[in-house]
Amino acid sequence: MNQRFYSLDVFRGATVCLMILVNNPGSWGHIYAPLEHAPWHGLTPTDLVFPFFLFAVGNAMAFVMPRLEAAGDAVFWRKVLKRTLIIFAIGLFLNWWPFMRWQEGHLAFISWVNPTDPNKGVRIFGVLQRIALCYFFASIIIYYLKARKAFFVALVLLLLYWLLCVAGNPADPFSLAGWFGTSIDKSILGVAHMYKGEGRPFDPEGLMSTIPAIAEVILG
Repeated sequence: MNQRFYSLDVFRGATVCLMILVNNPGSWGHIYAPLEHAPWHGLTPTDLVFPFFLFAVGNAMAFVMPRLEAAGDAVFWRKVLKRTLIIFAIGLFLNWWPFMRWQEGHLAFISWVNPTDPNKGVRIFGVLQRIALCYFFASIIIYYLKARKAFFVALVLLLLYWLLCVAGNPADPFSLAGWFGTSIDKSILGVAHMYKGEGRPFDPEGLMSTIPAIAEVILG
């Protein structure tokens, strides 16, 4: 029987409870302020839900990694790749689901890219996709560099991200409009496959913002 780590279970459970409160506020017209995301700058309890999940992923690695190290490289890569692909695929599946929509009186298949509007399509990234990528890269870093060096890598990643933000747009590096990651996501992912919830295409779980998220998993 696998040993349970109750402190981690309690932390995960508390995070899930907070997530349920955030996703089910009772009335979307009268939301208690701490249950809303900060629009860009700022921090609310709601903004901690996803970081807490990433921290829990890293915390679980502390218990799993010794077994993977004992099993050897082949087992490590097989398990990490399998879990990464499964989690990423589930996230992409949920973004595409239910694959059909009611359009002009009939059911129409949801295309990867909308044939009538090339700026609309299935979003590639999301919460589960970020967890998958962070788990993948953090696992490799921790497996091969061990804990002490991995913490140093986490600090380097955070510093690198800050430098990229400043170098990418020195005049306005930290605003939604000026953030350098959006232009990179547009070039690689395409506007059709990005988040558009703030009235403009950008991706809160895009490529560049995954860099500090990897550091968070390592710190967990």
